[in-house]
Amino acid sequence: MNSESNIKNFSPAADRNKEPILDLLKLYISKGRLLEIGSGTGQHAVFFGQALPELQWITSDVKRNHSTIKEYLIEAKLKNVHGPETLKVGEHDFPKGKFNYLFTANTFHIMSWKEVKTLIKLFGKRLREGALVFIYGPFNYNGDFTSESNKAFNDSLKDRNTNSGIRNFEDVLSNMQASGFKILNDHEMPANNRLLVFERLAFKED
Repeated sequence: MNSESNIKNFSPAADRNKEPILDLLKLYISKGRLLEIGSGTGQHAVFFGQALPELQWITSDVKRNHSTIKEYLIEAKLKNVHGPETLKVGEHDFPKGKFNYLFTANTFHIMSWKEVKTLIKLFGKRLREGALVFIYGPFNYNGDFTSESNKAFNDSLKDRNTNSGIRNFEDVLSNMQASGFKILNDHEMPANNRLLVFERLAFKED
């Protein structure tokens, strides 16, 4: 193993929010298969995989993030955490197989709104009745920021990429509903974040 592969990326945010997220995931998740979109460093996958041993957790992300995810997964040696699969929104489909759950954290404000809508449509096409979707991150309500820190964060996102930005809850909700989902809960989380939980309704053929 070369010296470069010994250096893993570390996300302080993923480390801070992992326990509050897990507390809620345990209320909804049992056995089955979960697809994580935007696994980032792989920290969430390892932490949640250890805590939910009966769940098969499949990581996915764009190719450039695979090396760090692999480092975390190799180190953890968990039989129920897999991947990473290559998934770039707008280019790739979901990995093969049925997924009972989908989890994504801090992705909607990084992607463009067009990409968010594309991903939500993919949720509707690939998930079947009863599947649950968990979306973690900051959201605006009625077009307003929920805190000054979220406004500052949004400004920093826009400085890096004008297509990024905190999404409006109402826009996410309407697009999820149009793709065949109902909202089960909108959980308040630390640091002005939310965990949105959606359930796929009965699948209707076009």
